[in-house]
Amino acid sequence: MSTPASTLSLHDAAKPLLDFYQRGGVAPPELLPIDGADMPEPFRKLLVHADDMTPTLEHFHGSRIHLRMVNREVTEAAYTREVILEAGEGNQPVEFGAIAIHLEQFPEAARELILGESVPLGTILADHTILHQSCPQAYFRVNSDPLITEALGLPDSTELYGRCNIHRNLNGNHLAEIVEILPPASHVVV
Repeated sequence: MSTPASTLSLHDAAKPLLDFYQRGGVAPPELLPIDGADMPEPFRKLLVHADDMTPTLEHFHGSRIHLRMVNREVTEAAYTREVILEAGEGNQPVEFGAIAIHLEQFPEAARELILGESVPLGTILADHTILHQSCPQAYFRVNSDPLITEALGLPDSTELYGRCNIHRNLNGNHLAEIVEILPPASHVVV
């Protein structure tokens, strides 16, 4: 799967992330589209697939993934948050992301965990056996801005890779729209 079956432009697919920048009155970093086949390893292995990122990162890092909240907003349309996914006891950042979650699509117990803001969505989906499809919309590269640089614990702006993804339930309803950005290979702990 090198080119996702997309119906959205990169700008539209990245809306959960771009909305946080707009609300903060800060210019977002430029997201540059890239074909999945052109993405270097290990990013191709980690991003170019139709699987959930949490179990993919847990398998790759050999460690349970947990969530650290950066920012959140609740509207009638969605519960949106910026997060850092961290691996292991050392809290190594393994992903910076933004996600819009449609709470009405989840059972009550899953909604409570989502709003508890400590468990990644991928873990909740698996633990509650919520059947869904992961539908990548776009792949991109980006030079980290101060927010992403700090979130991933980088010494300075760095070229990074990411994807925009949609989780749909089996009826086609959106569970979540997600933007996922990985740290550079030099920061990847295996």
